[in-house]
Amino acid sequence: MTDTVHDGLEPLDFEGWVCPVPLRDVGSVMMGHGGGGAMSGELVEHLFLPAYGTAASSELGDSAVLGVGAAGTRLAFSTDSYVVKPMFFPGGSIGDLAVNGTVNDLAMSGAVPLYLSTAFILQEGTALADLGRIAEAVGAAARAAGVRLVTGDTKVVDSASGDGVYLNTSGIGLVPDGVDIGPRRARPGDAVLVSGDIGVHGVAVMSCREGLEFGTAVESDTAPLHGVVADMIATGADLRVLRDPTRGGVSASLNEIARASSVGIDLVERALPVPLAVRDACSLLGLDPLQVANEGKLLAIVPAESADQVLAALRAHPLGRSACRIGTCVPEHPGMVVAKTGLGGSRVVGLPVGEQLPRIC
Repeated sequence: MTDTVHDGLEPLDFEGWVCPVPLRDVGSVMMGHGGGGAMSGELVEHLFLPAYGTAASSELGDSAVLGVGAAGTRLAFSTDSYVVKPMFFPGGSIGDLAVNGTVNDLAMSGAVPLYLSTAFILQEGTALADLGRIAEAVGAAARAAGVRLVTGDTKVVDSASGDGVYLNTSGIGLVPDGVDIGPRRARPGDAVLVSGDIGVHGVAVMSCREGLEFGTAVESDTAPLHGVVADMIATGADLRVLRDPTRGGVSASLNEIARASSVGIDLVERALPVPLAVRDACSLLGLDPLQVANEGKLLAIVPAESADQVLAALRAHPLGRSACRIGTCVPEHPGMVVAKTGLGGSRVVGLPVGEQLPRIC
């Protein structure tokens, strides 16, 4: 770049300029570090992984698939913590959210969920009636998903150190023979499918927060997805990648898949199933529905020739009736997600930096 004279002053040396330090380069933990976006990724990549060293796995999925014994048995293992506020929201609570979330993380590797642990961190002063409602929700969700609650833990922190109830669930599932699902398996030409309306959970939680009343009857989509996945596997199609787009929404999940598989992903914006209530709420708050969390939806990357077959299986299940194709994996712009707008243009769908909607899962 050539030097430029500005108001008679000395020429400016643009080559010597540097970008300012990003706002997220801070010396302490921020809410955005837990949002499932770029800040979460930086925390893992630049703090946890260097600290763990060779003890860390090379795979960084929501669940790990582990070989056990000499018979070729494969188990999926996952853990997740839930800090949603409020603890009760339209369509669910932190109790069923915690069970369904871990069940779904296991299901995204194709596993049949079997066993869960529950660990409660309770704030001193929390009403036992509220804790009882949450425990009942945990039990009901586990029974509905067909999983056993086999171990757990309880801790109490003082009233200044917590916020009601925090809940961790870990789970183990069995991966069927022949199933190979992982974030690095997407290929150019593959179809991108979604099992139904997006952004519902995030808007449901926002709708009951103080100062964020929308007057809409939106309920969380929290639900166990392993039955849907089993039906998809039964088609015999090569399910390359499955993800439940929770924190960071569809945007975060597709960006992670694109980077892991070194493919580009083209979305058709008009094909995105965004309910009117979600669209209106996001418009009011300046949010992108693609970055709003879901708790009962999945994304699937499948070969294009199998898309109709897999869609038929999804639509035959009560949790996939609104399933549709929303895009395609392409060789162009690897590692990036691009949406084709209704006006014929394109926009980059970036990885969220921090957290749009704190405490939604």
